[in-house]
Amino acid sequence: MKLIISALLSALLSMLLLSTSAWAAAGEDDTSGSSEPPAWKKAVADQDWAGAITLLEAQVAANNGTANVHNMLGYSYRKAGNFDKAFEHYAVALRMNPEHRGAHEYVGQTYLAVGNLEMAKKHLDALDRICFFGCEEFDDLKQAIAAYRPK
Repeated sequence: MKLIISALLSALLSMLLLSTSAWAAAGEDDTSGSSEPPAWKKAVADQDWAGAITLLEAQVAANNGTANVHNMLGYSYRKAGNFDKAFEHYAVALRMNPEHRGAHEYVGQTYLAVGNLEMAKKHLDALDRICFFGCEEFDDLKQAIAAYRPK
């Protein structure tokens, strides 16, 4: 009997992990079906923040502003030093997908950059709830909060 219960629990856990991973990936992946990655991904990889912002803003203007596009736009603005615009786009991403792990991590990082530790911790708490089995975004923000020193 214990063996049967153990096997059932194991199967249930496996199904839960697979469905959670697939659901999370679907919430943050913006693949358009094209084999070519969007041009903004190269600009971000090259740390060309002005170029990334231009390309991502064009996506938004063309009504292709998904949660991930707004998240990366916020990220690009943050890296370019424009925290107000970064907060604006993270807010849009989180309205579109309240459980967007990347947006929670990056807005938490932005709150640290402007000296708001409490808000960063709120987004860490959100990630703790969202990432039931843990996730890289939670780990990264937790590490950044631990290393944070007010200026």
